[in-house]
Amino acid sequence: MKFLADESVDLPIVERLRQDGHPVTCVTELGPGMTDDEVLNLANREAALLLTADKDFGEMIFRQRLHTHGIVLVRLAGLSPARKAEIVALAIKQHAAELPRAFAVIGPETLRIRHAARPDR
Repeated sequence: MKFLADESVDLPIVERLRQDGHPVTCVTELGPGMTDDEVLNLANREAALLLTADKDFGEMIFRQRLHTHGIVLVRLAGLSPARKAEIVALAIKQHAAELPRAFAVIGPETLRIRHAARPDR
């Protein structure tokens, strides 16, 4: 499964997904400071799931009804980067088929998946 990691994502998560064989492009490696619109557009062009810790992407998908290939929102504040990486990798492994075209929120003990509405345009 292909990912674009927003600059809000901890590097150990990116490294773990790469170790698990996922192609992961990291915004910090491309050009830090990209706007959320640019990040979402890049993820869509790359047909990649967007991995982020930025809640603003939920607003863009559900309120503005923007197109997405899929978003995985990481909400694991207070955990070590290594533990975050374990949780994210396990959630992706167990739910990979459900993530495309969805908005998923990974919490310490939960995973919520909501299918994104298709834009009217």
